[in-house]
Amino acid sequence: MVKTKQTFTLRTAVQLVLVVFVVPFLPMIISGQWAWWEAWAYALASTVGFIVSRVLAARRHPDILEERARSMQLQDAKAWDRILAPSLAFGIILVLVVAGMDRLFDWSMPFALPVKVLALVVIVFGYALGSWALIENRFFSGVVRIQRDRGHQVVSTGPYRLIRHPGYAGALWVYLATPLLLDSIWAFVPVSVLIGVLVVRTSLEDKTLQEELPGYKEFTARTRYRLIPGIW
Repeated sequence: MVKTKQTFTLRTAVQLVLVVFVVPFLPMIISGQWAWWEAWAYALASTVGFIVSRVLAARRHPDILEERARSMQLQDAKAWDRILAPSLAFGIILVLVVAGMDRLFDWSMPFALPVKVLALVVIVFGYALGSWALIENRFFSGVVRIQRDRGHQVVSTGPYRLIRHPGYAGALWVYLATPLLLDSIWAFVPVSVLIGVLVVRTSLEDKTLQEELPGYKEFTARTRYRLIPGIW
């Protein structure tokens, strides 16, 4: 009970409200267009994916939400990730803001319906992949750190049999498909920067794990690719 009180602070509650009830709806909030079905589809996929993944992960690993809630306050988080982790969070907000402004000012021509349907499928796939990684991996922290206090060890089951960083891979697909679903060519500008940050973070985290986590180098020999099978 004490741990729950320490973890669920006012700051955590505010962040939860923003992530679940504000950020996914930014395109509609900014554009003022609440009959925008593509934006509703994105918001529902994001919100449902977040809630379901956390509930299932907490059922399997009761301490994982505490780890993620306090991650930015932990002293052993890598210094470079104190910059990169928030950058990814603010990056997706910027993508949604640009998409909302694009809709408001009618900057981009709409994509064909089949393109948007495919984009929605990719977004759902991306959230499903990231959720699977979170549920499978007890050490899926919000920052890069070696969790010696939690008995950190290599996880090689589930999606980790296919790629070494399935959580990042899921996010990558969501980033790429979001501008297509929301009819925003201009949203690809922040998306390109966001993907660059994601690739850098993936590379640095992989290097850290190889150097500091026992058994991870052997894991890389079995699971060769970081984000996309056959490519990288």
